[in-house]
Amino acid sequence: MDQIETILTEISSVLKESNTQDVDMIVKELGNGNRIFVIGEGRSGLMSKSFAMRLMHLDAEVYVIGETITPAISAGDVLIAVSGSGNTKSVIWTAEKAQSVGCPVIAVTTDTESELASYASLILHVPAATKYRKEGEQATIQPLGSLFDQCAHILFDHICLTYANSKEISNEQAFLKHSNME
Repeated sequence: MDQIETILTEISSVLKESNTQDVDMIVKELGNGNRIFVIGEGRSGLMSKSFAMRLMHLDAEVYVIGETITPAISAGDVLIAVSGSGNTKSVIWTAEKAQSVGCPVIAVTTDTESELASYASLILHVPAATKYRKEGEQATIQPLGSLFDQCAHILFDHICLTYANSKEISNEQAFLKHSNME
C-alpha cells in the first residue's frame, strides 16, 4: 500500500470511531449561541481558522481567539476549543475563561479525560494519534498530530454541512459570503 492509501485508511479508521451523533448536538449548540469563537494552536489552530472561515460563509457570526478584531466573549456565546492532547495551556485558559462568563465550551480533542475536556459542556472525541504517541492511540505513519488535524478538519466540514442544512443555506448563498477580493 502506498503512503496516500495508508493515510486515507488511517483517517477512515478514526472517523469510523468518531461519534457522528455528537455533530447534531454541536450544530444545535452553535445555532443556539449568539456568536461563535474558536481557538487552537499550531496546526490545530489552522484547522480552527478554516472552520471559522466556513462558518462565516454560512452566515454565522464567528471569531478566532487571538486575532486583533476579536471582541470579548460573553454569556450566550459558544467556544470551540481545539487541542489534540487536551493539554495546550492557551486553549485551556480560554476554555476556563469562557466557562467562567457563562459560555458553553465544545472541546475537540483525543483525550476525553484531559484538562480541556473538564471545562467542556460537549466533547467531540477524535480518537487519533497525537504528537505524544500515548498508549492506546491509533498507530500512524504520519508525524506529530497530522492524523488528528486531518480528522478534525473533516469533522469540521461535516459540522458545517449539517449546520448549512439546518439553516437552509445553499452553496449559492454561501458563495455570496466568499471573499471577492482575491
